[in-house]
Amino acid sequence: MRQAIILSAGQGSRLGQLTSERPKCLIEFGGRTLLDRQLDVAAGCGVSQVVVVTGFKDEAVEAALERRRAAGEGPHVRTVFNPFYKVADNTGSLFVAREALASDTLVWNGDTMVSPALMKKVVANSRQGICVTIDRKAEGYDADDMKVVEEGGRLRAIGKRLTDADGINAESIGLLAFRGDGAERFRNAIEQAMRSPEGTQIWYLRVIHHLAQSSDVWTLDIAGEEWGEVDFPEDVARAEKLVAGW
Repeated sequence: MRQAIILSAGQGSRLGQLTSERPKCLIEFGGRTLLDRQLDVAAGCGVSQVVVVTGFKDEAVEAALERRRAAGEGPHVRTVFNPFYKVADNTGSLFVAREALASDTLVWNGDTMVSPALMKKVVANSRQGICVTIDRKAEGYDADDMKVVEEGGRLRAIGKRLTDADGINAESIGLLAFRGDGAERFRNAIEQAMRSPEGTQIWYLRVIHHLAQSSDVWTLDIAGEEWGEVDFPEDVARAEKLVAGW
């Protein structure tokens, strides 16, 4: 696994004042921005090429990446600007970066931090096709969780609107791996989704859900590994505690 696409176009408005003048990916945790931490982990696991999809305050992201380059910090990064970030969901970000959906690649939400140990498991996994990284909860899943139904390592359903009656038994952490024909299948599905009337309102994991109804989509269980999503103000303190141990 040598390439990753990081989706960092959004403002992160649910974080309030923290993102009024900077994108979510530039919030600092333990002296490093969220984006820095993602790129550091990627480089440490052998991911040498990264496409960062930008949107809100893209010039600030470009400046941050230039500082990394000047310091000689890897991996090699190029950016793709999503001019529709205000009106299109994250499927739009993947649409503008669709040329990078080729060969073996990771797709990574820009608000998800993972430990080096977790990323090593994702990169080392040899499952071909499409693989969704999942975790488990001892107690119930909440409304904002990207809930998953999996059976024997196969994804059966994914979405925030799934209920207990659907058989929820995991959640997506916002990190997917594509190998073999997986990236091409996903790219074609993204292009079709964006041509539909509701294309701009579709989450890319909705596209994954539809693919799973007609073909194999796999899951990788990383239960016990450390990761954190930064969506709400209360997530910031939890993320600070996480990175202190990394």
